[in-house]
Amino acid sequence: MPRNLVPEIRRWGSEFGFQQVGISNIELDQAEARLEAWLQNNYHGEMEYMSRHGRKRSRPNMLVPGTLSVISVRMDYLPDEPESPTSLLDHPAKAYISRYALGRDYHKLLRSRLKRLAMKLEARIGPLGYRVFVDSAPVLEKPIAEKAGLGWIGKHTNLINRDDGSWFFLGELFTDLELPADAAESSHCGTCRACMDVCPTGAIVAPYKLDARRCISYLTIELKGAIPVEHRKSIGNRVYGCDDCQLFCPWNKFAQPTKEKDFQPRHHLESADLVELFSWTETEWLSKTEGSAMRRLGYERWLRNLAVALGNAASTPDVIDALKEKQHTDSQLVNDHVEWALHEHEHEHQTEI
Repeated sequence: MPRNLVPEIRRWGSEFGFQQVGISNIELDQAEARLEAWLQNNYHGEMEYMSRHGRKRSRPNMLVPGTLSVISVRMDYLPDEPESPTSLLDHPAKAYISRYALGRDYHKLLRSRLKRLAMKLEARIGPLGYRVFVDSAPVLEKPIAEKAGLGWIGKHTNLINRDDGSWFFLGELFTDLELPADAAESSHCGTCRACMDVCPTGAIVAPYKLDARRCISYLTIELKGAIPVEHRKSIGNRVYGCDDCQLFCPWNKFAQPTKEKDFQPRHHLESADLVELFSWTETEWLSKTEGSAMRRLGYERWLRNLAVALGNAASTPDVIDALKEKQHTDSQLVNDHVEWALHEHEHEHQTEI
């Protein structure tokens, strides 16, 4: 019976909006070894949750006892924009926000679709042991997706599909069904090192090795405290995450815009002015980030990130005035980054003289 189910599972997945469905077993020995080496190098920085659960992350049947197979899915999220997002990188006045965060939070959308897939499966075969995951638990989603044939892990450590690039979300359905596994995908990066060369902070320290402590996504999203001074200039105008390694990956010439309306940009965040975003009150920020992945950042770190971006922006009266207005907030974290930004503009002015 399980073998006959696979075509139906793929068809149901397509009906629920997934671009691809793959199946893997639960053997992740190589991924487990890579994870442990990564943790030993402290490449995870303050993300202590990466080591909190021991080997549950790399052993699905420890996380969910009885798991025999994992159904992996991917869903495209790249919005259809008139200009390439590369035109925004290091723009003197506009903010760059990682493309995955421009629309509604993907977690709930993918989770609900995966639950519908599980319910469809239960209706077909009867009671089923399963759990759904979308970037919400100790799961090695990229190695699992690689084993399921959804793509290969590139040198930047993101998953790449040869037909669709890398602009997609992943989700998993752990099940106690023993389904026939798909063939794992092999790497097609070859000698290309575009992602390594364009990384603003040199976070890709070797092929397939990412030092998160240098990654702009980590610095602007995961890091709770002050952004290290040595990385602030390199961050440029990236106020939430970073897409450089994907923007310049040759495989993304095949990427197609998403058809999901929920992933379309909201509040003109795809090309918003830095000064405008910095002027948002906390009430405005809470309203405009409702249902967004950016909500997890919190208002304080939102201002911290924008202060850094404004420190890297063109020295205009509007920029200077915006920074001065927030020199003395209730947050020392914000104040310190504003002071740094103002100092950068003072230094630039002195250099011009």
